Amino acid sequence: MNREKKSIFITATNTDVGKTYASERFLRHYAKRGYKVGYFKPLETGVESVPLDGGKMYELVKKLNPEFKASIEDIVPYQFKVPAAPFVSNIHEPHITIDLELIKKQKQYLEEFCDILIIEGAGGLMVPITKDYFIIDLIKNLNTEAKLITPSRLGCINDTLLSIQALKRLDIPFEWYVNLFLDKEKFEKITLPFYEAYFGKINYLHDI
Repeated sequence: MNREKKSIFITATNTDVGKTYASERFLRHYAKRGYKVGYFKPLETGVESVPLDGGKMYELVKKLNPEFKASIEDIVPYQFKVPAAPFVSNIHEPHITIDLELIKKQKQYLEEFCDILIIEGAGGLMVPITKDYFIIDLIKNLNTEAKLITPSRLGCINDTLLSIQALKRLDIPFEWYVNLFLDKEKFEKITLPFYEAYFGKINYLHDI
């Protein structure tokens, strides 16, 4: 069966919200439905020897899709030691030049091995890759749809609405999912009433 190639960008309202967990959920979700899946993390920071997030997903993808023949260097082309925004990490390793065209070419290359390519971002939408170029710009330029992951902790309403406004402003197609892992007991009382009143239907990551 011939299937149209598709790429999905996993982003979030901030760091430590669950992008890697979401990537795993979506990889397994599509693999169970018969799609050949692939994974791409253009930039990973906090890499001491091997990329932890990229490496974990790389091993998973090889099991889910044996035809995914790319190397770890292919799926995580930019690896920085300092655990910070890529722009800041790059300042500490100036010998590395972030080439946005290379990222685009890597995406096209990895798409050859799969039906659906899951792309994991770094931090939130407004995390800087270069001084004037942010994760949200990369999503737009890669021409992908986005899955926005939001937390369940107190304060997430503000972060969720700001992120949704940013995606809409750039006309990026998206869906958003609550990762119900922090303040779970308080979520139904503190946050859910607004979400239900404002959005109606709520998507939960654990249902994927």
